[in-house]
Amino acid sequence: MAHRVPRDQSLQRVHGVGALFSAAYGNVGSSIYYALGVVAAFALGLTPVAFMISGLIFVCTAATYVEGTVMFPEAGGSASFARHAFNELVSFVAGWGQMLNYIITVAISAFFVPHYLGVFWEPLRESPGDVIGGIVLIAGLAALNIKGTQESAKLNLILAIGDLATQVLLVIVGLVLVFSPDTLIGNVDLGVAPTWGDFALGIALGMIAYTGIETISNMSEEAITPEKTIPRGAAFVVAAVIGLYALLPVIALSAMPVTETASGSYTTELGTTYAGDPVLGIVENLGLGDAVTDVLRVYVGILAAVILVIATNAGMIGVSRLTFSMGQHRQLPERLRQVHPRFRTPHIAIITFSVIASIALIPGQADLLATMYSFGAMLSFTVAHLAILWMRRRYPDRERPWTPVGSVNFRGVSLPLTAVFGGLGTLGAWTVVMVMNPVTAAIGLGWMMLGGAVYVLYRRHQDLPITKTVKVVLPEPLDVEEVEFRSILVPFEDDPFSELTIGTAARLAARKRRGIHVISLLNVPAHLPINAPLPRQQEKAQSKIERAKLIGGQRVTGHVQRIRPGQAPKAIVEEAESIEASAIVMQLTYRGHTPLYGKTLQGVLGHRPCRVIVAADPTGGGNGAGPAAEKPAVTA
Repeated sequence: MAHRVPRDQSLQRVHGVGALFSAAYGNVGSSIYYALGVVAAFALGLTPVAFMISGLIFVCTAATYVEGTVMFPEAGGSASFARHAFNELVSFVAGWGQMLNYIITVAISAFFVPHYLGVFWEPLRESPGDVIGGIVLIAGLAALNIKGTQESAKLNLILAIGDLATQVLLVIVGLVLVFSPDTLIGNVDLGVAPTWGDFALGIALGMIAYTGIETISNMSEEAITPEKTIPRGAAFVVAAVIGLYALLPVIALSAMPVTETASGSYTTELGTTYAGDPVLGIVENLGLGDAVTDVLRVYVGILAAVILVIATNAGMIGVSRLTFSMGQHRQLPERLRQVHPRFRTPHIAIITFSVIASIALIPGQADLLATMYSFGAMLSFTVAHLAILWMRRRYPDRERPWTPVGSVNFRGVSLPLTAVFGGLGTLGAWTVVMVMNPVTAAIGLGWMMLGGAVYVLYRRHQDLPITKTVKVVLPEPLDVEEVEFRSILVPFEDDPFSELTIGTAARLAARKRRGIHVISLLNVPAHLPINAPLPRQQEKAQSKIERAKLIGGQRVTGHVQRIRPGQAPKAIVEEAESIEASAIVMQLTYRGHTPLYGKTLQGVLGHRPCRVIVAADPTGGGNGAGPAAEKPAVTA
């Protein structure tokens, strides 16, 4: 008899408000270490105002993401919203824009790590030391991610709290020692210092301070009661970063005011001397005395470097997750999301996008990286806002567990004001970046055109529709939807790999770290020794395990087992008994539309030690075609 586990027990293994906050703040909070200098270079004395305006846009964007994520608690963020609101092509546009965000997050975070480590070795603060250091960091993290090193949620929470406490301390000390309203007023000459164009660009660049809002959306599938934890986690992140971004620029510009140069231009050390390490600039200009300043410089330098390394790594993890999500929806070629045969990680995607991030570092231009991020982020955010607005029209009666305060009725549709104002803000920021930065516009549009070409060519090569959603098979089995099994065995023999079978197992397995075990059987001819070298057959058998891990995630383990012809039923039954499997999931093959109950399936059914679930797809779509997702599984 199968052991059954109530679904509620799985909630003990997923993320709460603290984990969501620490993950998102670890990404958003790290941005201050480079955003402050980048924005100040353009917005000058209006930098605090630029951050406040971009902060309001961020609040609206956060509200949009919370509403969409609670409606559809799945990874993907704006790409997921666009899929539900529009179609797969628009979803790809949003997802490809997100991909640019993650790549630039990796590049810009890695670029600024050497600047803060420059407290130990000065050459790291200048070119080419910062570029080389950033590329070395990206390469090292790529190697770690390929090997499969995982983040610690508890460590992230500790570092996030430490980072938040440090920034609050700097604000308090700065308010006491250097805050000067007169200096702040004197920093501004409207229309001159800064010019209106530079101020508008400063607002657009201020959005890089809020990198990471996608994080909560991408963790939603692992969140406890998403309708409660996601809004709370997002609210804590918004409160923390808005408060700090309102105060830190005030302290920084009080300590490093805007000055006029001999040529008549205006500048501030925050955007020049300390552009690469603005928080160190604040520390060095608080007037704390040499001894205290030296200690604080080292502390902030180490903390900033660690936070930025985590942000760089989070960007790589984001690339991996997004590649997997886009691959699941047939938006990217299978090869790009292929997993490593030994480490079981998407090494092709990690290597590819790490190389692109390293190339982006080579010019050593922080402002180019910042505008590139703004290009991708504003595009994705704008699509997210439009998707939420359109879903209000398309699904007016759909349950929305959370909605923002404030709405306006337009032609009988209740539209959230946050999405309206947020969409106008992000679209305006995207337009400013495009108009004022021709190089960024060319690179960004080139990136989108490259992705669009790959998408269309891949879809046509696979005979898939351009706008219709076609997802890797994750079926909803019949008769057992209220049951979860503690352990499931999935055997593969000589039949082709079946995504339907793994999808069925993924639906049925309890949400724990090791719930699905794949046994890939390799038939060794009787005239050969059982351990005879069979490299091609071994690779083929192992590939089934790796593809299963790509679909089932960390819950999947597996091994290749050599058997003699005819021994498959015995091997499967013995393996099920050995691991105390609660269920065996097997595929039913067809010839035309006629089911073939082969000897292996009959043998397992005849000696089954537990429940046997047979994934059946008469259309043969279980190997990747979309319709298979709706096919049933039968039980015995």
